[in-house]
Amino acid sequence: MSGHSKWATIRRKKGAADAARGKVFNRLIREISIAARLGGGDPAANPRLRTAVNNARGQNMPNKNIENAIMKGTGQLEGVSYEEVTFEGYGPSGVAILIETMTDNRKRTVAEVRHVLTKAGGNLGATNSVNWMFNTRGIITVPRDAIGEDDLLEIVLEAGAEDVRSEDDMHEITTSLETFEDVRGALESKGITPESAELTKVPENTVKLEGDTAQKVLKLIDTLDDLDDTQHVYANFDISDEEAERYGNQ
Repeated sequence: MSGHSKWATIRRKKGAADAARGKVFNRLIREISIAARLGGGDPAANPRLRTAVNNARGQNMPNKNIENAIMKGTGQLEGVSYEEVTFEGYGPSGVAILIETMTDNRKRTVAEVRHVLTKAGGNLGATNSVNWMFNTRGIITVPRDAIGEDDLLEIVLEAGAEDVRSEDDMHEITTSLETFEDVRGALESKGITPESAELTKVPENTVKLEGDTAQKVLKLIDTLDDLDDTQHVYANFDISDEEAERYGNQ
């Protein structure tokens, strides 16, 4: 399984999202605000905002928080102004890493990201040094107890989904950028609410990692993900279920 999918599974098993609900809310609020600033405050006319709002509701964020985040983005309420900054770099064994951040202090964020990468034996790269290795895809997850695999396949493939994987307690649906909204809309029209739906970066090729190197890379991704300004971390690694289980049990 790719780094994105494996990492999402590890995070769920470790309960990181629940343990860090405050951080999850902060990320969602930043995404809502910047989406509203760039595309307007009407979710119906702003797909990025609609996705952010749906994800926030999926995390049980109060409507008042969502409304305030939109109003801060559109300038109706005062708030911190964030900018999107993407960092590109390398980890152990040449693993390519993309770190998407939203920050109100670029210098601080650069220093923090560089420190984490350097400490792990990696380094920051130049613009587009690794970005070209990744394609934008939609990833939608649906609880397995919400719908059977055959019924799910019929709905999402007809709507344009590229792939469906069913593991543990989740169905994971992959779409293209162009069909993301169509697939999510098809699910919702059947009364199926995704647990998460996001546009993400999927590597064209992956680096197979084993043993201590796999553990070092997982720890690096974990540390980058925990930085206050980080929104998403992507990497082109692949590991075995055993390595994932080993890290998840630490």
